Amino acid sequence: MTTLLDLLPFAQMDRLELGFWSFLVLLGMVFLRAPIGLAMLLCGFGGWYYAMNGNPVPLLAKLKSETYTTFSNYSLTIIPLFLLMGQFATLSGLSKALFKAAESFLGHRRGGVAMAAVGACAGFGAICGSSLATAATMSKVALPELRRYGYSGGFSTATLAAGGTLGILIPPSVILVIYAIITEQNIAKLFLAAFIPGILAALGYMLTISLYVRLYPDAAGTRAPVPMGDRWRALGATWPVLAIFGVVVGGIYLGWFTPTEGAAIGAAGTGLIAVVSRSLTWQTFKECLLGTGRTTAMIFFIVLGASFYNGFLALSGVPQFMADWVLAQDYSPWFVLSIILLFYLVFGCLMDSLSMILLTVPIFFPVISAMDFGMSPEHVAIWFGILVLIVVEVGLITPPVGMNLFIINAMDRETPITQTYKAVLFFVGSDIVRVAVLVAFPAITLFLIPV
Repeated sequence: MTTLLDLLPFAQMDRLELGFWSFLVLLGMVFLRAPIGLAMLLCGFGGWYYAMNGNPVPLLAKLKSETYTTFSNYSLTIIPLFLLMGQFATLSGLSKALFKAAESFLGHRRGGVAMAAVGACAGFGAICGSSLATAATMSKVALPELRRYGYSGGFSTATLAAGGTLGILIPPSVILVIYAIITEQNIAKLFLAAFIPGILAALGYMLTISLYVRLYPDAAGTRAPVPMGDRWRALGATWPVLAIFGVVVGGIYLGWFTPTEGAAIGAAGTGLIAVVSRSLTWQTFKECLLGTGRTTAMIFFIVLGASFYNGFLALSGVPQFMADWVLAQDYSPWFVLSIILLFYLVFGCLMDSLSMILLTVPIFFPVISAMDFGMSPEHVAIWFGILVLIVVEVGLITPPVGMNLFIINAMDRETPITQTYKAVLFFVGSDIVRVAVLVAFPAITLFLIPV
């Protein structure tokens, strides 16, 4: 009897072939603007249907078990907690305090207000964990000040778009949590490994600003220095950020509590600050919960789609085939790593960071793990995770489809996005240099990781 499966054009394919074709179909659906979670779920569903010879019963059973297995993972509870922490931090006015403190110390320098915006983004990223939220929140605070002191529109928006990427690099980071779950790595160690690259990113952006204002002096105005007493008072107003970051990250590292417990403590702490600052009302509290719920639902749906699709890829044998094929070619590990990072750099312009991580890490991680970089497997996994995070972060500000660029452009309709494109290329160049340094010197990333 002829079944529906026999009529499909790939009916004679083996599972490995189907696995490769499914990836192309998935990319086609993404380019057609299908939601990435839905695209991965449908491709995984179709792949499993073929693998089960057109029998829907095992497929539906797999859908049920995969959903339960995915969302019963205790580590995933850290995501809504960190998101809620970011919601409370946005509400409590900490972003304004951070910017004022950084501006009081740096604002009188050439390009200093833009440097202050980057410094504030780094500080806010330490209690937020989301790139888009960091970019949107800091733009509300910093854009009026940048305009006030004569900074050009394209330079201002490019600075804030780049600074926003620090939200997912400086711990705590939702993307790093996802990577840790996929690769079964220690979340606390990944947070530690991201700390120095995050500081280097902020310093690199400030250096880029210094170079930009020397090449284009008219792009930035000047402001009078702030008295030293006012500077210290502004810095003192940021103590809640330092306290929350120290307790959450320090407590996780010292073993006082698990990452999930640390996220809960961070959310409670930022919520308490919002209450004390009288910015948390019953209405804003509900808005914070709804915002967290919407973002969590979006992330979890993508996670489910990726879990189902990656399960099919594992069944098809694509990841293992790729690892075996690369090893058989006898390529240098550094050459393979460079090609993978280049892939992330290109496709990061077209897809959001979470989708890229969920879609590609299950394919590339076995390849990298099978190669000899002269380090322990754990150190390779942590180092690779930070590199991937940085390169995906670059995609957030790379024209023409960088997500942060559109977020900032929506906040400043007066500035043509083409002006933002021109200025942001300087920051992309800074990121590429940083990636090259971290590839050449893995010890920078692994410096804080216990042996």
